[in-house]
Amino acid sequence: MTTRASHKYTAEISAATFPALRSFMRGYFHEDMADEYGTLDEAVRQFCEDADPNERKTVAGEWSRFAALTRGQPIAAINKVLTEQLGSACRLKPEDMDKISRAFEGLPPD
Repeated sequence: MTTRASHKYTAEISAATFPALRSFMRGYFHEDMADEYGTLDEAVRQFCEDADPNERKTVAGEWSRFAALTRGQPIAAINKVLTEQLGSACRLKPEDMDKISRAFEGLPPD
């Protein structure tokens, strides 16, 4: 199902408009993610431990913007954007969007 709204959000999401999120996706949501971190939210937690406060804040902000732009879209469409535009090798389930958002919301203070 392709709609005008889905064209709008996919046009707004690219490596250029979400550079920090793309870097995070390529570095943590890669093809060995399950072996290395176990779960997507554990990958987020590990990123939060590895990154400096500014990097965490930037990626969390881009994730929040991504989640808002894709809200209400089918998970298949979201996965397509994540893999084709942002370099993720992981396929999300619908509940993963909220899990990842909660993991970023629980970031340690600066």
